[in-house]
Amino acid sequence: MIRSRLYIKMYLTVLCGLLLVVLSLGTFAMLADDDDHGFTSRKDRFAAALLGNDMTAAERQEMLDRLAQGLKADIAIFDRNGRYIQGAGALSSQAATDAYLSQRHRRNHEFDADLPNGERVVLYMETQFDKSRGQFIIAILIVAIAIGLASLPAVRYLTRRLEDLRRGVEHWGEGALSTRIEVCGQDEIAMVARSFNKAADRVERLIKSQKSLLANASHELRSPLARLRMAAEMFEAAPSDSLRNEIVCNLTELDELVDEILLKSRLDSDQAPELDQLVDLLPLAAEEAAAIDADIEGASLTVRGNERLLRRMIRNLVQNAGRHGEPPVTVHVEAKNGRALVTVRDRGDGITPEEAERVFEPFYRPAGRSESAGGWGLGLALVAEIARLHGGRAWYSGDEDDGACFMVELPLT
Repeated sequence: MIRSRLYIKMYLTVLCGLLLVVLSLGTFAMLADDDDHGFTSRKDRFAAALLGNDMTAAERQEMLDRLAQGLKADIAIFDRNGRYIQGAGALSSQAATDAYLSQRHRRNHEFDADLPNGERVVLYMETQFDKSRGQFIIAILIVAIAIGLASLPAVRYLTRRLEDLRRGVEHWGEGALSTRIEVCGQDEIAMVARSFNKAADRVERLIKSQKSLLANASHELRSPLARLRMAAEMFEAAPSDSLRNEIVCNLTELDELVDEILLKSRLDSDQAPELDQLVDLLPLAAEEAAAIDADIEGASLTVRGNERLLRRMIRNLVQNAGRHGEPPVTVHVEAKNGRALVTVRDRGDGITPEEAERVFEPFYRPAGRSESAGGWGLGLALVAEIARLHGGRAWYSGDEDDGACFMVELPLT
């Protein structure tokens, strides 16, 4: 069985359209023989003008000879009863006419006209007197064939691009997530390829992010779970308040880690949370700064977004400064260039410029920072992701010799 191909269907559609055009124009050409407007409707008058009653037999014979010579035809005039009167060419006599008509030359075309006195003029030609209709139909056929031949490469080119798109989608669906479709031109097929490439980029980034998150989360969960198991076994052997506190501390740490992992997973899921709340940044910053006794200053600035996420963003910045920096920690909220700017600064050792480029990566810890110092490398990654979701950005701008300084910029309402 022949496999159904799109280009065959499209090409057959083009050919059927051309056939319909040819048939329609041919039909119109056949119906165009209107007796009221065509030459055939005037043939009787034409014949009467050439061979009128006022002509003598000799004058009429001279006209017949001229017509026979000029048209390369055989001409005869018959009375109303069909008897031969006179003629020219192969019909120049009664005997010649009888012999000619008895042969019934099928290849000759007959042209006849009636004269006013009832006589009938008959003309035999090798070809039609009027070729225009046949030539018109032939011209239509030639044009249709030319269009049909020329349309095949164009149709094949379009469908080949669709086949490339199909193969790319199938290859991508088989697991080759790096597969992309070549974009050619600006037509609808190119738009579909471009949309597929964008969707493939998003899916690939999402899957890579989820894989990385899963791998790193599995690694980070090992330590608190191991400590929790050891503390539980020791508490079972010899219960004490210190072991109970150790168990509670490990459970709290584990709960915080799971919470951050779940939040990071939700933010990476391409399902954006609702960002339609009007949030004043200064009260949020004041509440989080009070938790570590940090200094707060600035102006009341309102942004549009998600209050819970913005609170988490500021909390992570403040906790990061309190955990890894040195006091005093200051939080500053100000408007700059039409945008809200939140700055968290501490007087700790800071980080190197090389580390500043990676500090917002998930599960990245600067050199010398271990999990014993607190944190898992997710806090600043969440800060950057929340800022991005709100149309802003986060960056590090501190001096290694003058403490650490993290800044977040958000659009004002």
